[in-house]
Amino acid sequence: MTLRLGQLARSVTARFVIVAFLVQLTVTGGILLFVQQSSERALAAEQKTLVTELRDDLVSAWHAGGDAGLRRIIDVRLEQAHASPPVILLATAKQDPIRGNLGDWPTVIPAETDWQAIELYRTGSDRAELMGVSSITLPNGELLLAGHVISSSVRLARVNEEAITAALVIGVIFALLSALLIGRVLSNQIQGVVTTAREVGEGRLGRRVPTDGSGDAFDALGQSVNAMLDRIEALVSQLRMMTDGLAHDLRSPVTRIKVTLERAIIETEDETALAALERVSGEAETLLGMLSTALLISRAEAGIGRDRFVDTDIAVLLEDLAEVYGPLAEDRGFEIAVEAEPGLHVPLHRELVGQALGNLIENATKYAEGGHHIVVRAAHEGAGIVLSVADDGPGIPEERRAEAMSRFGRLDPARHETGSGLGLSLVEAVARLHQGSLTLEDAGPGLRAVMRF
Repeated sequence: MTLRLGQLARSVTARFVIVAFLVQLTVTGGILLFVQQSSERALAAEQKTLVTELRDDLVSAWHAGGDAGLRRIIDVRLEQAHASPPVILLATAKQDPIRGNLGDWPTVIPAETDWQAIELYRTGSDRAELMGVSSITLPNGELLLAGHVISSSVRLARVNEEAITAALVIGVIFALLSALLIGRVLSNQIQGVVTTAREVGEGRLGRRVPTDGSGDAFDALGQSVNAMLDRIEALVSQLRMMTDGLAHDLRSPVTRIKVTLERAIIETEDETALAALERVSGEAETLLGMLSTALLISRAEAGIGRDRFVDTDIAVLLEDLAEVYGPLAEDRGFEIAVEAEPGLHVPLHRELVGQALGNLIENATKYAEGGHHIVVRAAHEGAGIVLSVADDGPGIPEERRAEAMSRFGRLDPARHETGSGLGLSLVEAVARLHQGSLTLEDAGPGLRAVMRF
């Protein structure tokens, strides 16, 4: 879980999705917050305006008609139906009620106040209601309280708040979905480049990045990558033709040299010359083997041979190899054992894989000095398979394994053995042909060469 979170933290796409989500969330949340606050301010201003207008109308009625005029307008206002019922109380200077729909002057309301929200009981009501009120002292010393019931306005504000909260939740969901969608679109665009690069790396040089001709940044990137791949394909094709042609052309004279040497060996009677001719013939055989191996490596790295993949019973393949290389291993003091999971069938190039495993077995018989056992193993590993050849010899130090796998690379203890230094290179090329890899591992004791694909 920690590793997964670490990968997400390092992912550019994940960071982009998070940034896009946060930006959209900030914009959406800011707009909704502005709407909510604006609505609350407008509602509060409307409530205060209604109360102020009622209070001013009552004061004007007192100035126009005195107490009688004020009481008359109070009765009129209380009889009128209104969405937010009025609250009015005319009281003496000692706060004794004179006229209105409140039974007593609220003790918490001062004689002079512009606005105050308070829960009070109207006359004839059995429940308290939230009211917005304003109070003033008339010139004759009497107290006047005017206001409106604002319970419905509060409920409206609450409904408005709930609606905005729901809108925010929906906005968060849509912001997340849109950010994920944008991230998916970007990933799909980039995945086209990644897939093409992987396939080209596997030898399919004719692959190209899909382009749509839109001229945007991704389309320009695809066109640039395709132009680069065109150039790479042309250069690799020229190099392949040159190396294949060179190796092929060299095979013919080397073969003729070998035939001539063999004829000379048959015809000569001089012991010294015969020994020299046999040494030269052996070197010609080594050179011919190097040219053949180089051609195989070149073709495998170019992806030639994928059309010859066939469904192969791995256990049967390994048994056949053990039977073929068994006598050679016995002559060199080794015993070959096969460990293969039953029913393991994989599509592969049977001849190339067989030659690669044969190279590994032959290397083990040559270089595993002091060892006696070689184990050829096949098993499932995840969605792929593992083919390995292990010995119980001295092995190769970890720091020198890369050198051993390099082309023409040969470690010092192996210098006295015949060989081209191309055996592991061929094995690695065959593994890559099957979209796999070759690794050298510690067999404890000994060396294990592992092909995974």
